[in-house]
Amino acid sequence: MSMPAYYTTKDKIWHYTFRVLCYAIFFFLLAPILIMIPLSFNAQPFFTFTREMLTLNPDGYSLRWYRDFLGSESWMRSIRNSFGIGIAATIVSTTLGTLAALGLSRSEMPAKGLIMGILISPMIVPLIISAAGMFFFFSSINIAQTYLGVVLAHAALGTPFVVITVTATLVGFDQSLIRAAANLGASPTRTFFKITMPLILPGVVSGALFAFITSFDEIVVVLFVAGVEQRTIPREMWSGIREDISPTILAVATILVMISIALLTVVELLRRRGERLRGVTPH
Repeated sequence: MSMPAYYTTKDKIWHYTFRVLCYAIFFFLLAPILIMIPLSFNAQPFFTFTREMLTLNPDGYSLRWYRDFLGSESWMRSIRNSFGIGIAATIVSTTLGTLAALGLSRSEMPAKGLIMGILISPMIVPLIISAAGMFFFFSSINIAQTYLGVVLAHAALGTPFVVITVTATLVGFDQSLIRAAANLGASPTRTFFKITMPLILPGVVSGALFAFITSFDEIVVVLFVAGVEQRTIPREMWSGIREDISPTILAVATILVMISIALLTVVELLRRRGERLRGVTPH
């Protein structure tokens, strides 16, 4: 995009400097991922680029680490745990977060600022403190090192994301639609499922995806409240780095990156759909 004609020399210098800084930040954030992906195809059990890889020799590349991943029972169990716990925690956090956001959107709701602060506190409090607190609390009610305990812990971490996204969606919600439905004789339940829910669905789904990603990537809480049977993919990767360093971890990380990109793409598409439903033109 060309610069405006009224830009001075100082403005032009700042324009290009700002772009260079942005590109440098993007490179700093993406460089580890860009290095990790080709290393996952290394034919040798090394975490460095071999001569064959640097010369693009086909003998330097292999799918052996992906085969090791798919053929390992421990990795497969961690995948089942990650998806099972993540889906269950997402359902709980999405339900609780959506109900909380609907309540906070009502004008007669007292102490909304205080309640919102409490709901999003898991995002603010250091994770190690939350994990330690969950461990002692869950141990006292005998659900530590159980699937239920891990699901509830992950749901507590994912609920703030649902609250924030659904609350942001409700900002542009036309409350007159609910009053019109009531005047036409619709019950509150029918109004919710026929009017409210379809309009806030993009925000609900976006919050659910963020909650799932939070659960899928969580490691600190799992270290505290999960047992051997509840090992997730991040927990298995952490154990692999400490006990048996293998490029299989790079293959798993590459797959997780692809999953994250797919989920974030869905979030962006839902955001644009929500803007179209609210009559906002995306820029």
